[in-house]
Amino acid sequence: MKRIVTSALSVILAVSMLLCFAACAEQGVSGGLWDNATYNKDTEFGTGSKTITVEIKVEEQSVKFTINTDKDTVGAALLEHELIAGDESEYGLYVKTVNGILADYDVDKSYWAFYINGEYAMTGVDATAIDTEAAYQLAYTK
Repeated sequence: MKRIVTSALSVILAVSMLLCFAACAEQGVSGGLWDNATYNKDTEFGTGSKTITVEIKVEEQSVKFTINTDKDTVGAALLEHELIAGDESEYGLYVKTVNGILADYDVDKSYWAFYINGEYAMTGVDATAIDTEAAYQLAYTK
């Protein structure tokens, strides 16, 4: 009888743990820098004639934003939905915050790298014309 009760409790515990893991996975990414994120799951924004997808990668986790917009540049589309923030400079927008996550080069040498189709971009987000066929990524980099 004791063996049956022990086995039953083990099964119940295992099922409970699986349900907890499934619930956590369904919530999206979390932990570390992601604790400051505005969005932890793939999200769609806006309306407009152009649609772009922007992946936000931090550490080993990422989310994708699908943005529908009438803006002409990637930066304008991201700013439209308050997905990025930064400082204006003579070189354009210096992106410091993406999805609520701050990269501060002066503090810990971190910054947001911008990629187009997997290649490091030669232009900033505010100078990059929207190409609806391109895959964009902002990656937290140290």
